[in-house]
Amino acid sequence: MFREMRRNKQLLSPQDITGVMERCTNGVLACLGDEDYPYAVPLNFVYFNGGIYFHSAKEGHKIDAIAKHAKVSFAVVDEDTIVAEEYTSYFRSVVAFGKARITEDEERLAALEALTKKYSGSLPEEVIQKKVAGCTRACLVAIDVEQITGKEAIEYVRAKEERNPHLA
Repeated sequence: MFREMRRNKQLLSPQDITGVMERCTNGVLACLGDEDYPYAVPLNFVYFNGGIYFHSAKEGHKIDAIAKHAKVSFAVVDEDTIVAEEYTSYFRSVVAFGKARITEDEERLAALEALTKKYSGSLPEEVIQKKVAGCTRACLVAIDVEQITGKEAIEYVRAKEERNPHLA
């Protein structure tokens, strides 16, 4: 159903993908927008229980697009270092495909708590819980991931192989 990556030597491991998703603080949601134009919007997210979660207003372009067509993709760029003398950049990124839906009840609260903890720094737990309990106007959207892949620059792959030749 989903294409295999052509340059599979550059494919990130599941552990590396999880690391990218936990480390990064923003990604780009792509969906089918008004008049079937692609609509891509950057947003904060949390990778939680194997899914991608983000908050949204209850109305707007994003929610309308998801209601009309649940299939979406989500991209995260972890690394993008320009290497001028090589006319390129060394990169690491993740792309996920899945179906988006509005969460409810316990799932909504758990995802909201995970999202709040990710972006709250070292705030005390009671402050986080108060914020979660008081958040009634936003909806929490889940992307049920059907495929997730990551890719990194071949230079990063080679550097790993040099550090750990038995893995090559």
